[in-house]
Amino acid sequence: MGTADKRRGRPALYCSRSCQARAYRQRKRPPVPAPERLAPTSDARARRRRQIAEAVWRIAAERGLDAASMREIAVEAGVSLRVVQYHFGSKHQLLVAALHMLHRENERLARTRVHYDPANLRGVLSAMLDEFLPLDAQRAMALRVFSAYYARSLTDPVLAAVFLSDDHPLEDLIAGFIATAQASGQTAPGLDARREADLLVAAAVGLGGDVLHERRTLDDVRGTLDYYLDKLFSPVRPQLA
Repeated sequence: MGTADKRRGRPALYCSRSCQARAYRQRKRPPVPAPERLAPTSDARARRRRQIAEAVWRIAAERGLDAASMREIAVEAGVSLRVVQYHFGSKHQLLVAALHMLHRENERLARTRVHYDPANLRGVLSAMLDEFLPLDAQRAMALRVFSAYYARSLTDPVLAAVFLSDDHPLEDLIAGFIATAQASGQTAPGLDARREADLLVAAAVGLGGDVLHERRTLDDVRGTLDYYLDKLFSPVRPQLA
């Protein structure tokens, strides 16, 4: 290093003139842009969220929500823990989102299976009640998942506020069907449509749980529901003793 360099107190910037020339040539070239990191599309994001939610459903159905830690959910979904956290942030957010997604999925499937026929509202109600019974793998899993959420809601007030909503859309829908059938003379007179709807939903949910526990058979449960529907849709209301 020369005396002038020492006097200026600045270290040499390059190891040699060739290094300096190479650095100069690099500066003269236009910079090469870094590969752009594309944000996931909305479809890709929705598929990933669905994939993670399905992992929550499987764990809840097989082992209960207490087993659904973020790490276990990531393993079940086949993704990293960071991916789960990126899409949902917290475990509670994930549990709530997975519940809403299951509601939407059940509603979508029910619409494909239940067809509205104003001339046969008894048949419509029977098909709606079937959605609470474990008639196939999908409905059996959904019933198990809802049971797991219900159990968790007993000790989790925040989750209970979501799971046990003040709204009763299904009961309202069934009550509307009963009222329509009553107005058209398809049911027994003098029915309280709202209370009948509450009884039907509660009966279907409870009896569906009995099938899961193998306390009753599907045929037995459907026979019980048919028995009650027969009473509702009788032209003459039976007299109480």
